[in-house]
Amino acid sequence: MKRLAFALLTICLALPAAAANLVMVEQDGCHWCAQWNEEISHIYPKTDEGARAPLRRVDLRDLPDDIDFASRPVFTPTFVLVEDGKELGRMEGYAGDEFFWFILRNLLNEHDIEAEESE
Repeated sequence: MKRLAFALLTICLALPAAAANLVMVEQDGCHWCAQWNEEISHIYPKTDEGARAPLRRVDLRDLPDDIDFASRPVFTPTFVLVEDGKELGRMEGYAGDEFFWFILRNLLNEHDIEAEESE
């Protein structure tokens, strides 16, 4: 029994922690989602913030079961910082690129989210 427990512990320690993601909750016809897509989506993966929290898109009407939202998102876009399947924080709406980057950096820094190291 001790060997089994030790083996399981060793395996769990060897697994990387689940990375953080920025989950974008969106829906068809959302004007502000379209504006975010036009202004930010093409550069997001190339930024420090994109490395720290890669983007995951989900539909407002089909929320995934693997995320424990603090409350059900209502507005689109809603950007939810998620780590290990749990919501750490969110921004509701999109008020322009400067505000988006400012709030996102604050969320990432507040929760000490760093970019995953490449192996």
